[in-house]
Amino acid sequence: MTRKLLALYGLKWNPFSPDLPIEGLWPTPELEPFFDRLEQRVRAGGFALITGVPGSGKSVALRLLAHRLSNLPELLVAELLRPQSHLSDFYRELGHLFDIPLSPHNRWGGFKALREKWLAHLGSTLFRPVLLIDEAQEMNPTVLAELRLLASKDFDSRCILTIIFCGDHRLPDKLRHPDLLPLASRIRTRLNLDSKTPEELHSYLDHVLRQAGAPGLMTQELKIALCEHAGGNVRSLFITAEELLLAAAQREAPQLDEKLFLEIFALAHKPRQKTLRDQP
Repeated sequence: MTRKLLALYGLKWNPFSPDLPIEGLWPTPELEPFFDRLEQRVRAGGFALITGVPGSGKSVALRLLAHRLSNLPELLVAELLRPQSHLSDFYRELGHLFDIPLSPHNRWGGFKALREKWLAHLGSTLFRPVLLIDEAQEMNPTVLAELRLLASKDFDSRCILTIIFCGDHRLPDKLRHPDLLPLASRIRTRLNLDSKTPEELHSYLDHVLRQAGAPGLMTQELKIALCEHAGGNVRSLFITAEELLLAAAQREAPQLDEKLFLEIFALAHKPRQKTLRDQP
């Protein structure tokens, strides 16, 4: 988004961008107790799960959690960037994340080195290292099973790592596979995010516009219309709002309103007129 457009509406940043700054993310009411429980889990270790329908705010929850955990002193937090990797690449990435040179051809050596690193961190800080995994429904079942073994010690009586999985409805389905039931049974902390109500979407809009520096960017009528047409999906809401913002900037309109919404989207859904090419 250009500086000219931002200046036109007094915006500090694009309020509808997927990569909002952390202050633009809205901590919905159900997140706080979940985050509190996870802060306790980083001392005990173990597995946690964030699930939800597309556009319900799963990745936002993970970003907010990562930011919160990163502010805890001496806590080591890493994010797995390629969840769909097979076992050799999985070990290669873990070695990179935890600064340990690993050979994919010596998985036993990698297994041993990672556990020694995590145990040393635990011994000096009393915190288990944290591994965040977004889009975890893409993970290979073999990798999921390996991760359970990596994280356990002393005949499964201790967990030396905290792992937070985040994924859509396919992830719980995957964990019901008989080979993954030992992992599923170890998930102690869960958060399921559902589609948002129009009132919740309205609160998110108010929050992000206020944080971006332009609380009056939209009329109240437009906010209501957007939230009612978003189908409970935060991503759909923001995509539509960004289209309106760009259209308003082209017209140099002082404010985004319901009239603009009707013009832009009525035009987009208007039946195409027949042309000569359509004639038999």
